[in-house]
Amino acid sequence: RRERQRFVDKNGRCNVQHGNLGGESSRYLSDLFTTLVDLKWRWNLLIFLLTYTVAWLVMASMWWGIAYLRGDLHRPHDDAYSPCVANVYNFPSAFLFFIETEATIGYGHRYITERCPEGIVLFLFQSLLGSIVDAFLIGCMFIKMSQPKKRAETLMFSRAAVISQRDGKLCLMFRVGNLRNSHMVSAQIRCKLIKSRQTPEGEFLPLDQCELDVGFGTGADQLFLVSPLTICHEINSKSPFFCLSQRSLRSEQFEIVVILEGIVETTG
Repeated sequence: RRERQRFVDKNGRCNVQHGNLGGESSRYLSDLFTTLVDLKWRWNLLIFLLTYTVAWLVMASMWWGIAYLRGDLHRPHDDAYSPCVANVYNFPSAFLFFIETEATIGYGHRYITERCPEGIVLFLFQSLLGSIVDAFLIGCMFIKMSQPKKRAETLMFSRAAVISQRDGKLCLMFRVGNLRNSHMVSAQIRCKLIKSRQTPEGEFLPLDQCELDVGFGTGADQLFLVSPLTICHEINSKSPFFCLSQRSLRSEQFEIVVILEGIVETTG
C-alpha cells in the first residue's frame, strides 16, 4: 500500500512550505540572528568564513591606506622617521599587524606609535568592531551547537499506536522512552489530531487541529521519563474517535502528532 505523505515526519520535520507571503526576505533579514541559527551547517560555516575574511581584508586595507597616505611605505628603513605603525612596509605586513592586534598575539615587531592619532582611532574602531563580530558569530555557532535536535534522536516512540481495553475503557495507546541516562526535566506530552472538517456554516477547514486528552486533567501528561511509559487517550464521549467504528477508522484521513516537551538536563 502506497504510503501517504505526512504532515509531520517521524523526525519532527513539518512538511510545510511558505509562499506568496509578500516581503518574506525582509522579514527574515529583520531577525538576522535567528535566520543564521536556522540555516544549515554548510551555510553557517560559509557565512562564518566569509565574514571574518572580508572583515580582515577591509581592516588590513585601512591600515595599509593610513601608511600609504602618510608616506610610511616610501620610507621603510629611515630610523629618523616616526611611522604610524612601525615595520609596516606593504599590504602583507599591514595584514599581519591587524591579525596580531585582533588576535591579541602582539609579537612586538609591529606596533602603533604615539604620533599617529588616526591609527589610535582606527585601533579603537577595530577593537569595537571585532568584539561585535565575535559576539554575533560565535554566539550564533554556540546556540546552533547547543540546540537539542540531536537529543531527540534518543527519544523513542512506538512505531504504531493501538486501541485496546484498559481498566474497562477503550483507549488509544502508544509508548515513549528515553535512551539516555540524563533526564528530561519537566517533560510534558501533548497530542494533536489533524484532519479536515466542514463547519455547520459550510466552511471547509483542511488542517483543523484538535487536542487529544492524554491526562491533562489528572496530571498524567507530566512525565517522569526514566523508563518507557505508555501514553493513554481514553475514547469517551468527548473524544473525536468516539463516533468511529473499526471499519471507518481505517478509511478516515487524519494524522496524530505527538509533541514531547522538556528541558535537556545537561544543557538546559
